[in-house]
Amino acid sequence: MDYLVRFAQLHETFRRPELQACATLAGVDIEIIAYNEFSPYCVVRLPNEAAARAVAKRSILVKDIFELWGQGTNYEELHADVRERTQDRWNDYIAVPFKFTIDYFAGTRSTVQKGEIIRSFSYMGFKGPIRLTNPDEEFFVMEEYVDDVEVSVLGTKRTGDPRKIYLSRKIADSCREAVLKYDLKKRRYISTTSMDAELSLITANMALAAPGKLFFDPFVGTGSFIVAASHFGALTLGADIDGRSFRGKESGKLGIYENFDQYGIKSKFLDTFTSDLTNTPLRRTAVLDGIVCDPPYGVREGLRVLGNRRGKPAVNVIIDGVPAYLRPGFVPPKKPYGFEALQNDVLNFAVRSLVPNGRLSMWMPTTNDEKTEFPVPMHENLEIVSISVQNFNTWARRLITYRRLPEGELSDISLARKNIDDQGTTADALNAFRRVVRIIYDLMAQYMANLLHQHMLPGHGTRVDKDHKTAE
Repeated sequence: MDYLVRFAQLHETFRRPELQACATLAGVDIEIIAYNEFSPYCVVRLPNEAAARAVAKRSILVKDIFELWGQGTNYEELHADVRERTQDRWNDYIAVPFKFTIDYFAGTRSTVQKGEIIRSFSYMGFKGPIRLTNPDEEFFVMEEYVDDVEVSVLGTKRTGDPRKIYLSRKIADSCREAVLKYDLKKRRYISTTSMDAELSLITANMALAAPGKLFFDPFVGTGSFIVAASHFGALTLGADIDGRSFRGKESGKLGIYENFDQYGIKSKFLDTFTSDLTNTPLRRTAVLDGIVCDPPYGVREGLRVLGNRRGKPAVNVIIDGVPAYLRPGFVPPKKPYGFEALQNDVLNFAVRSLVPNGRLSMWMPTTNDEKTEFPVPMHENLEIVSISVQNFNTWARRLITYRRLPEGELSDISLARKNIDDQGTTADALNAFRRVVRIIYDLMAQYMANLLHQHMLPGHGTRVDKDHKTAE
């Protein structure tokens, strides 16, 4: 049966992968019949209404889902399709309280036009009372117009008429309200690097977080990902090389635990501990159902891993007769670490820690410079499920989701990164992404310096911002 999905009009490259993940969680097959990256409407095929409800109820980027009653490029085509698809069902709704809603994307209709559109469906013979509040059934007429983004990107010509019209019966809303519930502005414990609620919840969906599963974040920070995974019912663990990130710095505060307490999901929180990925105390066995993480990029500060710099022997320092590492406030020594090596270590960790068909959802930075390519990390025991991109100005970040293949199955890694970067002593030498970003920053700094120099030359004078009273 065909259904109409209405997406939130953002994070476009995440929409289809998350929809597929929600179908996997619901245990149903989904076929995408019609999809347009510039449109919020998507036609899918699902086994039945129960399956449609299950998929929508789990999604963050879906707003709601409808049973498709008809579609066309104009109202003549729409009415013909409605008759062909649903005429045998009209008697099922002939006496129920109902409501018609006109919805449009990138267009508008006057009140008079809306009334004419609704009356054009009178042939269905509905005789039940019209109930504007809490109707038993709600029917939507959805008009799709060409929007400004598509005009600017593709040069599509705009017309005054809709290019697609749908008639549908509403089935269910999604769980998108969770984005507001977990908004970082309302959260007790965050930092400047906390992932926003919407993307955290999407990441947990991609990794198939659900009751009865065990999830882990090896770069837990303030816990955005494990909070999201626990919202969906998973038991969660976290680790970080800097224990202060999850413990909290204020006296009497409990860090991450404060967030689990705030949202009433303390029973889903197992523990957090201090370690890095190469020195983890976790057993080397397949116990995890999901790994969700945003590894550090090492741009502002070079990446570090526990240990001494190459060539320097370990020194056991004794203070007042007590080994330094046993004293309160001890900070273990760290050595430079390569970003490529970090990504490969994440994949190796996932291979040995995930159960068969378990998932790893990992964020990875990249640049928008076409001359610089950052291949997707690959492993023969991991299948890439999806790659979604969040673009910024000069760089972007990708959410890459992998599936742990069962023993005996291998994936094609012929396009994988060949460099296993574990050499070098400086942050730039160990991180290609850092080098590119630093070049961009240096160019921007030089541009601003030249601009400032021009303003300081004789004859240019000083220009004052009238609103802020500051000189440039």
